[in-house]
Amino acid sequence: MAEHAHKPQRIVVGISGASGAVIGVRLLAALRRLGTQETHLIVSASGAVTAAQELGMTRGDLDSLADVVYNVRDIGAAVASGSFITAGMVIAPCSMKTLAGVANGFADNLLTRAADVMLKERRRLVLVARETPLNLAHLRNMTSVTEMGGIVMPPVPAFYAHPKTIEDVVDHTVGRILDLFAIEHREIAQRWSGLADEFTERRSGVDE
Repeated sequence: MAEHAHKPQRIVVGISGASGAVIGVRLLAALRRLGTQETHLIVSASGAVTAAQELGMTRGDLDSLADVVYNVRDIGAAVASGSFITAGMVIAPCSMKTLAGVANGFADNLLTRAADVMLKERRRLVLVARETPLNLAHLRNMTSVTEMGGIVMPPVPAFYAHPKTIEDVVDHTVGRILDLFAIEHREIAQRWSGLADEFTERRSGVDE
């Protein structure tokens, strides 16, 4: 029992074909650095293409970031069953096609099947939905996922954190994802502590 208690929790990470592959990549890198989670990766065909176009990464590069890797067509993989215990799943980024599949229970590939498992087992499911502007179908699908217990988390920049680089914006998003799983981390350099502290810090900087 003691040995089992020290095993890292499993977390499923999906990367689909929306823009923003860097979010999934940085999330995997952060989880590996923390070493508290065993990562199980599913990448859609479009997700691999997007990672190549946006980041110059091969499928092998993506696979090397995870502990366990699955073929998106392998509907019989371990993560397709609710008896395979995990802490939950993140799809980052989540395309509108993948969102629609999850919202309507299609489960037509391992990515959407694994998400369906999270919902039916009442485990945490976070969809980093990446699209703008949104049409009515997108909004209704987001509502459906939310009603089923999932969390829709668009990667909205936190301008109050005064980001200076794209990396700052991505790291903040990754940090917020980790927060949703109660995973301790240092991806968010400075957390919001209120306007009073914000203005006090600015005045201190001027006085110096």
